[in-house]
Amino acid sequence: MTIKKIIFILFLGTLIVACKKEKSLEEYMTDSWQTTYLKLEMPTYEKSDSLYVFEDKFDKNPTLIAQSIYHKDGTFNAWFINKEGEKISESDGNWSVKNDSLFVDFTYNNRNIKVGYYIEKTTEGFLGKSAFDWDNDGDFDDFLTMKTKRIKTN
Repeated sequence: MTIKKIIFILFLGTLIVACKKEKSLEEYMTDSWQTTYLKLEMPTYEKSDSLYVFEDKFDKNPTLIAQSIYHKDGTFNAWFINKEGEKISESDGNWSVKNDSLFVDFTYNNRNIKVGYYIEKTTEGFLGKSAFDWDNDGDFDDFLTMKTKRIKTN
């Protein structure tokens, strides 16, 4: 084999390895997650002229920790872990991905929630952002920012 052929094969091999396809968002989301940061801004909280902001970094021994698992079949489970390590307030739903957005549909506290999140992949997990009617006042003017990390679940 000539030097030119060897260099060409090495170049081609390097090019193929360098062009490794990144996981699609659907493949990326199919995993287990824990919320590590949450900020909810409601500019007209319950139809008032008051801004209400809830923010939690989950870094000071939180009462509840939100976790979830997204399955390949388009379903997901979400729950909280309390201080005793017990899984509580479990809910099930459906999820899908379109372009850079995650769409979830589930029932929580007798309220059917259908919301979309813009998703950015991060080194730990993902950053999700959504505009929704989180205070249930009829106005879709509330903004949620959520950071997660990938976890192992049973």
